[in-house]
Amino acid sequence: MRLLGLVSHRRRRTFMGNGSGVSRGDRNRNARLSRLRLLVPVSNAIVGIDLADEKQMVVVTDHDSKVLARKTFRCRAWDLGVALDWAGKQAAGKGFAGVTVACEPTGHRWRVLGQLAAERGMPFVCVQPIQTSWARRSEDLTFDKTDEKDAVLIARLTAQLRCYIPEPIDETWGRLRHLGARRVQLLVETVSQVQQMRALLECVWPAALSAARYPFRSLTWTATMHVVMQRDGGDLARTRRIGLARLETAVRREIVRRGRQRPCTRIVRAVFAALSDPAGVHTHRRGALERVALLLDDWQESHRRLADTETRMTGVLDELHLTRLVTSITGLSAIGAAAILAETGDPHRFTSARALVKHAGLAPREKLSGTFVGRTKLTGQGRPALRLAAWRAVWGAQRANPVYAARFTHLTTREHNKLTVTQAQAVIAAAILRQLHAVITTGRAWNSAVATHGTRQPTVTPIAA
Repeated sequence: MRLLGLVSHRRRRTFMGNGSGVSRGDRNRNARLSRLRLLVPVSNAIVGIDLADEKQMVVVTDHDSKVLARKTFRCRAWDLGVALDWAGKQAAGKGFAGVTVACEPTGHRWRVLGQLAAERGMPFVCVQPIQTSWARRSEDLTFDKTDEKDAVLIARLTAQLRCYIPEPIDETWGRLRHLGARRVQLLVETVSQVQQMRALLECVWPAALSAARYPFRSLTWTATMHVVMQRDGGDLARTRRIGLARLETAVRREIVRRGRQRPCTRIVRAVFAALSDPAGVHTHRRGALERVALLLDDWQESHRRLADTETRMTGVLDELHLTRLVTSITGLSAIGAAAILAETGDPHRFTSARALVKHAGLAPREKLSGTFVGRTKLTGQGRPALRLAAWRAVWGAQRANPVYAARFTHLTTREHNKLTVTQAQAVIAAAILRQLHAVITTGRAWNSAVATHGTRQPTVTPIAA
């Protein structure tokens, strides 16, 4: 997804505006380095650990990447407390006041290591695997990869402060993360089931898909298909013989069972007419329709589990007292906000809304050198799942929110630097993330005037006589 020409005169930074030559980016970077220096003080040795299943490579270095001690521990991640105690003794023997533990965020093991380090009062940081990969190539211009080298590279990158502070562990936010991951799995599962049913019906009974404009969104269509599949076991002539009236009665019972009052008779009649359509591979019809019947049951169960998961997620949002704030953004539902927050974690951990947008990979990547101005694209880095959650939130918000609708229209219709539909939607997704960060960190409800960069009229308080 490309974002062409998004850099304009209003985005050019003024680097000398405060008289010191220090830009806002410089200040943010300096503040981040200061926070990291508190966790990686010069008085501490650095313990670089390359995590694996049953083999853990531990190396103790100073800030010049000189290896002070090295040892391989044949144990699971939960048994690394012995390794941390050993590293602390080695560092103390070399005159260091303590140690800082560093590793790559590998699977679940880094969380275990972080807890073990916290229990011992040892600062803990993480190094991005892509940083280790780049450093491995620049080390000796080879692609060699060993546990011993990786552990040293992790320690070296930490000494250079090319690491990050992992998200603080919180029980409620952690629960939201796990529920969000389950919701993503269920969404993938439901989409897969729909694609399978569509492919099977296109092969053996294509007329059924024409009975409704959006068949898999229609409760009447799915209920009718369920009745047909359960009744004839792939022999469509049996259902045709019972007649339209009895089919409508059976579908009405199924609709009531699913919590609705009555079906759309037009769709029921269209499905009944499709029973006589000869198109399709007849030799595979019985087996394929049996699979469709099983997939319909699986799909209904997946929807039930998805609804249960979404109810739990909105319950966590209520527990965090954020439902009122996030739903104050017109067009953003509670479950849409919960899906985003399940990927971001607590927004307070981001120093700015821009940092959250960068975390999603929705920030523009500038290409400027001298008088050359290159084509601007999205970075595409960070968390793809967060980018997807924000992208899904665009569809409802863009229609219901007048601010987003006006912004979308402006971006796609302006004469200079006109964006495509996809590019404009990426801008709206980034705006949702920024404003979601703002309402949560400030505790103030969404305001359309502020969202459009307007100013609110000050409230005049009458003076008491």
